[in-house]
Amino acid sequence: MSDIFEKFSLVGRVALVTGGAGLLGKEFCLTLAQAGAEVYAADLNYEAAKTVADGLVQQGFKARALQVDVTSPESVSAAVETITRQSGHIDVLVNSAAMDPKFDPQHAQTSSNAFEDYPLKSWQDAVNVNLTGPFLITQAVARQMVKQGKGSIINICSTYGLGGPDQRIYEKPGQPKTFKPVYYTVTKAGILGFTKYLATYYANTEIRVNALTPGGVFAGHDDAFVKNYSARTVLGRMAHKDEMNGALLYLASDASSYMTGGNLVVDGGWTAW
Repeated sequence: MSDIFEKFSLVGRVALVTGGAGLLGKEFCLTLAQAGAEVYAADLNYEAAKTVADGLVQQGFKARALQVDVTSPESVSAAVETITRQSGHIDVLVNSAAMDPKFDPQHAQTSSNAFEDYPLKSWQDAVNVNLTGPFLITQAVARQMVKQGKGSIINICSTYGLGGPDQRIYEKPGQPKTFKPVYYTVTKAGILGFTKYLATYYANTEIRVNALTPGGVFAGHDDAFVKNYSARTVLGRMAHKDEMNGALLYLASDASSYMTGGNLVVDGGWTAW
């Protein structure tokens, strides 16, 4: 009889998390490390990634930092080559790097984000990070996974990849109307298509590809937004930043060994209404 807890173990495995210094990326790195994996926290901001990795090492876990620009084939190739040289294999890939105003103050709204006036440059930048980035890093990692004959790839989606945003929750009394930008729903919906394509492409192999779809995670949002968002969820609140970790570990480990091409939705019931 197999031990269910053993199936969640990642001892002896190597995991790469892009966007590893982000709000959820840091949580994913910690979760994978706690499960026994050697974790590579990869981020465009190397110092932030190093802070994450150093913090894990101080807790007794195995972790390293990498600077990676997911939009650069050269940067991606160098990162994967470094991991395979240092650790010999890559067993788990978490595609968490993305442009998203709610997590990343650097890309916070500076305009209304109205579709009619949305800048082409902003659209192209977002598509490059949110879609081309996962394509490039997954392509490079998949080459190694094919050699190994096994691997788990986890793409981070969003409830806004399942349906359009409720733009009403971004309204604030007495203030100009703002919108969740067009790129977000489009790129996250693309991530789901990417997930299904890869899962079927690697049919009859032990390379599994799944999506994890979080709902809204609290990241210092103002009270008006929290109230508006929470009213749309069955549980009546936003998620805490650690509430995606169980789902992430499930997808990364052998506990989900018969799951590929799937989408694990953790949204507080947002999509259940």
